[in-house]
Amino acid sequence: MKTVLRKSSERGHANHGWLDSHHTFSFADYYDPTQMGFRSLRVINEDRVAAGGGFPTHPHRDMEIFTYVVSGALEHKDSMGNGRQLRPGQIQLMSAGSGVSHSEFNPSRSEAAHFLQIWIKPRAQGLTPSYTEWHPSPEHERAAKVLVISADGRDRSATIQQDADIYRVRLAAGESADHDLAKGRGLWLQLIHGELSAAGTTLAAGDAIRTEDAGRFPITAITDSEAILFDLA
Repeated sequence: MKTVLRKSSERGHANHGWLDSHHTFSFADYYDPTQMGFRSLRVINEDRVAAGGGFPTHPHRDMEIFTYVVSGALEHKDSMGNGRQLRPGQIQLMSAGSGVSHSEFNPSRSEAAHFLQIWIKPRAQGLTPSYTEWHPSPEHERAAKVLVISADGRDRSATIQQDADIYRVRLAAGESADHDLAKGRGLWLQLIHGELSAAGTTLAAGDAIRTEDAGRFPITAITDSEAILFDLA
């Protein structure tokens, strides 16, 4: 299986004081014509927002935007009337569609918020905006690999307007999981923390690996690890 490694150290980086952000793909002032996304996956930003900091109200359109909270908390408000506070392991997914505005803030006065913000191109433009969430159940907390986002919302996953299956992978040291990639699809694995071996390649925190070769994709944790796996049309 042919794979391509994207090292954490190769990502774009911006530190604004209240926001420390690493960009896997071209974003804002970071531009690399060789890193414009992968299939429908357009943005993976690993953000750390200082206590009390956040993004004031701003607009989006024609993008599927989801946030995965790693530590701390994140408060979301949008023009559709949604107002939520997300905790570690929880996901919010906003289909911006024809247009929506939102803000995101760290409500804590003492603790930084650490999260991944991910943008995926939708299947069509001008869709009706929508909002959905995924919260882990007790059995999800123990699962090595769990579906968190899908096009059809199966297995209580959040619903996305794109042919994409997205999984949270959480493995203790020595544990393994695998993923069967169908012909014509692409896989991207983004390691949040820990160290693991994926298809024979060792990844450290912040690294990513991709493949477009069909077949079994094996993952083994070297240390306790958490990752997001994307299976994309």
